[in-house]
Amino acid sequence: MSKSYEFQGKNVDQALEKASDELSIPAEKIKHEVMAYGSSGIFGLVGVKKAKIKVFVEEDKNKAKRLKPYQKKSTVEKFEKTLPIKGTLESEGSPKHDEELLSSGIQGLQTLINGITVGATVQLVQKKDKLIFSISGGDSGVLIGKRGQTLEAIQYLLEKMINKKSTNRVRVLVDVEGYLDKRKNNLEQMASRMAEKAKRTKKPVTIGQMNAHDRRIVHIYLKDENGVRTQSIGDGYYRKLMIFPKKQFGSNRRNTDAKA
Repeated sequence: MSKSYEFQGKNVDQALEKASDELSIPAEKIKHEVMAYGSSGIFGLVGVKKAKIKVFVEEDKNKAKRLKPYQKKSTVEKFEKTLPIKGTLESEGSPKHDEELLSSGIQGLQTLINGITVGATVQLVQKKDKLIFSISGGDSGVLIGKRGQTLEAIQYLLEKMINKKSTNRVRVLVDVEGYLDKRKNNLEQMASRMAEKAKRTKKPVTIGQMNAHDRRIVHIYLKDENGVRTQSIGDGYYRKLMIFPKKQFGSNRRNTDAKA
């Protein structure tokens, strides 16, 4: 005589693992029927559905199995075989993020870029205060987009997905072929030119709408620049940045909005 049990998980394999844990039967020996395969939704954010299986167990065999526990493979072993993480910890004291969180981050980003270009791969490096995902190969121009807007959107989605599964806030950066360093250098050169113009004309200089990340780069770069101060103007995510000659407002004024 057999009994049936139902188990759920984010996918069939996870549902089988739960059945294996509760029934003390190796997953590969479980007789089951898939009732629903489940869906990860859109990058793990929308439309997520759990997988469901029905497990059939012979009563007498079930009792015998309970007396003979088996040794399961560790999560690390499974993880390394399915999706090894490229990259290493950059410094001591880096937070230990859950393997499943890191794996889902890599898989989510890979799924996203596969829908945009072909031949691109993802590498993850953990640093003390953030996770840096570097994309190599594929059409880098398409991935970056005009003024980095496509890359910014990719980073936004990935950060939302990762932090949905994390109990602590995780800062995420996504880079394509070293674009972030090039962008930083270009912004600093522009900031130098604008600062010199503000000092020369003794009038405020406005830099067009910028995202928070770019504004922060300019604020920090000009923080110790003699003769000028910076300030973000406007509301919303994209704001203008203004460079004022300090003489106009007094030499004691400091750069503001450094955290954008």
